[in-house]
Amino acid sequence: MGLATVIENEAHFQTEIGSAGTKLVVVDFTATWCPPCQRIAPFFEQLPAKFPRAVFLKVDVDRCAETASAQGISAMPTFVFFKNRTRIDRLQGPDPGSLEAKVRQYYGTDEAADEDSAVAGHMDLVTFITKSECECLNESDDHPLAHALNNGSGYLASDCDEQLIINITFNQVVKLHSLKIKAPADKGPKTLKLFINQPRTLDFDQAAGNTSVQELELTPSDLEGGNPVPLKFVKFQNVQNIQIFIKDNQSGGEVTLVNHLAFYGSPICTTNMGEFKRVAGKKGESH
Repeated sequence: MGLATVIENEAHFQTEIGSAGTKLVVVDFTATWCPPCQRIAPFFEQLPAKFPRAVFLKVDVDRCAETASAQGISAMPTFVFFKNRTRIDRLQGPDPGSLEAKVRQYYGTDEAADEDSAVAGHMDLVTFITKSECECLNESDDHPLAHALNNGSGYLASDCDEQLIINITFNQVVKLHSLKIKAPADKGPKTLKLFINQPRTLDFDQAAGNTSVQELELTPSDLEGGNPVPLKFVKFQNVQNIQIFIKDNQSGGEVTLVNHLAFYGSPICTTNMGEFKRVAGKKGESH
């Protein structure tokens, strides 16, 4: 079973996007007269069985001209990816390998899906983190930051003393709602200072001396990884990068450990593509 849902009109499209919640939605913009669309159609129909937690929609651009226009579709097939009513990516052309790779990239793991529902209306932003641009000062060589960004693949440990500075860069501007930190009750972080949109990673003197956007005092129960730690949402509406200065840990020891660090929120770009259409030009105009 698990076939893609054929969209009837714009209202139907908005209903499907809305009811999907934090699930990944993959939309195939297609046309009956387009041979590349027909070539990739059987492959697209196999994806719902492979990715049962995602929602797959088919939009015929002639039948649903309003939706195609609102999404700035100029060539078929175009695949558009949504999460949380937010457009996160698009792919043009009938390339099964690229299509499946993108679905896999945004699909997430089973654990992430369970956790997504724990922060209503917000999603784990792990797919938006540019891992190559993240860094951590005073991380242990054997237990670097990368271990804490992937749930279940080890942990982050401090090296010379208990302090850490973590710099997380996102590949697009996001709104941050909360953090989720899983760490041991004794060696987990206690005092956190949060900074955003710094041009480069702060050093320890700057982190200690500069005024932060928010300071958090965590309790051992905050470190169980179950409940997210809310941020002052109004101050984190436009975040390209976030830096976390971990000042000390729960027991006052020399080593701080973090098993898992996750960020919940949403990317800024929305499904309202009014701005996009103006750039693309009107129908019939050459680009």
